[in-house]
Amino acid sequence: MRVELISYTPDPERLVAAAARLCYSSRSAGQIMENFTPGEIQKLLETLLAMGHESPAEHVSFTFAVEGVSRVLSHQLVRHRIASYSQKSQRYVSEKNFTYVTPPSLREHPEALKAYQDKIEEIRRLYRDLQALIPAEDARYILPEAVTTNIICTFNARSLFNFFRLRCCRRAQWEIRELAEKMRTEVRKVAPNLFARAGPSCETEGICYEGKYTCGRAKEIRRREGV
Repeated sequence: MRVELISYTPDPERLVAAAARLCYSSRSAGQIMENFTPGEIQKLLETLLAMGHESPAEHVSFTFAVEGVSRVLSHQLVRHRIASYSQKSQRYVSEKNFTYVTPPSLREHPEALKAYQDKIEEIRRLYRDLQALIPAEDARYILPEAVTTNIICTFNARSLFNFFRLRCCRRAQWEIRELAEKMRTEVRKVAPNLFARAGPSCETEGICYEGKYTCGRAKEIRRREGV
């Protein structure tokens, strides 16, 4: 899996802080943007995030290039609807030499891994045979969800808060959790204060909402922090 932050709103933390300050100021947006100091921006963002006042974060967006992930992951990713997606088309791009994702659990069972790989190769051969007989858009129906794909996706920061809250959780499926963690690492490089509290509720609140399915991490964090 490869994840790259390829574009984002310039000076995102200043813009989010200015949008928040504008609601309570008689000054223009330009005046607020110009006079903000880094310290003021950091303090205001900390206050906003602690209060759960996330709407100003909708003014900034982040675009990622994601490569080498499975269709299993992409089907989960597009459930996050407040985002924009462009994905490699299996209708127009031949998959005769497709690569695929192997779940880590298979590597613990050599027999299962071999059966998995053998079946993938069988599907690859069948796909090529079908391509010679029917349109590629129909041959693709035989392809497994393990086939890798490439995606460009754009989220606003508030939508990313929600994405990280759900997908950085230990109970999230392993592949999309890896994606979420990589995306979070990328945005923290350019907006560390804005995303300082981004993550699952066990990290940010010391609370787990998974009920009987909890992994117990929230208790571990509270105990470590003496709460």
